[in-house]
Amino acid sequence: MGRRAYLRHRLGPCLALVAVLLAVAAPARAADATLTTRLAKALAVPHVDPARTAALAIDLRTGAVVFERNASLSLVPASNQKLPVAYAALALLGPAYRFHTEVVGSGTLVGDVWHGDLWLRGFGDPTLEASDLDRLAAEVAAWGIRRVDGAVIADESWFDARRTAPGWRPSFYLYESPPLSALAVDRGWYRGRTSASPALAAGSLLRQSLEAAGVKVKGRTHRGVLTTTGLPLARDVSKPLADIVRFMGRESDNYTAELLVKQLGASYAGVGSTVAGTRVIRGALGEAGVPLAGVRLADGSGLSGLDRLTAAAVVALLEAGLSQGELRDAFLQSLAVAGVSGTLEGRMVKHPARGQVIAKTGTTRTASALSGFVRNRYVFAVLQNGRPISTYWARLAQDRFATALAASR
Repeated sequence: MGRRAYLRHRLGPCLALVAVLLAVAAPARAADATLTTRLAKALAVPHVDPARTAALAIDLRTGAVVFERNASLSLVPASNQKLPVAYAALALLGPAYRFHTEVVGSGTLVGDVWHGDLWLRGFGDPTLEASDLDRLAAEVAAWGIRRVDGAVIADESWFDARRTAPGWRPSFYLYESPPLSALAVDRGWYRGRTSASPALAAGSLLRQSLEAAGVKVKGRTHRGVLTTTGLPLARDVSKPLADIVRFMGRESDNYTAELLVKQLGASYAGVGSTVAGTRVIRGALGEAGVPLAGVRLADGSGLSGLDRLTAAAVVALLEAGLSQGELRDAFLQSLAVAGVSGTLEGRMVKHPARGQVIAKTGTTRTASALSGFVRNRYVFAVLQNGRPISTYWARLAQDRFATALAASR
């Protein structure tokens, strides 16, 4: 789905709810002496190894640990890996950041003929869609250009050429994420399938848009790298990063997470690679005081079997996102709401958890996780590993754990 379609379709109804959940403090209550026991009981399910389960819950009002089990155990986090990505992207790029895509001309305009090439340059926008190319083409036509005697050249050099991330199984390519590229339109969807060359597909789509706008292109579309200074002819910008991160988190979107990692690498390390981006993220976590012992960041989506997080690190990260006013709302709104939105829409649909638990889910063949907040009272993380993990029983334990916190008085 394109930028406006998927953001509008998935996020519209729930934008204000998360802020309400944590905005107003409830009256102080006495400590629940049985809570720790109930949380331990919640995690006691068959087919989930307690030795490979980590859980931590903290009372946000007092800072007291209300439950802890293997909090420093290094575990595969599944899509809880997207939490560090969301935090680092919002903290470093800022909630108002916008991706851009541009058309640059190399050559000269004589009359209505552009003597030279048109370069479509991508800078990592995960939400670029065909209608954006139509607007770019209209801007080019507005210069009075009616013919191009060169070609449309697609430049995806802002990122490296690797289409997947470290530690992915071969089946994840296309099935879990389209090819990673700094230049992709509609996630590389072209002529009824996902193209293995998304930048070339994007260039071909721009050529079609140009011709529809009355601009004829003579040369054959191909890929290249612009190394000279050209004339900026058109520019497209995305919706704010806060919207993009919200979609990524609530829907657990792998592609967006991976492009954000590469964007952080390109912007802050000068290399648009997954390796560079994860190093930037690790630095951001360290600056926030997140304990990094046992933490390994290999990708952004959590598909990689090389990723490792601890419950202690996840809780500290969640607290960091909550405490920073300039990114707080965007970070909280990236979490799904129990019984209401995203990957939690069908979970914890009844009182007391419905609408009170906001969290990030995670599910792979070997890992299951749920981490977030309960009302304005608790922050928690539950990470479970197995070979394979029983998704049914792991989620049941997570939901019981969060529901016990929501029921706490």
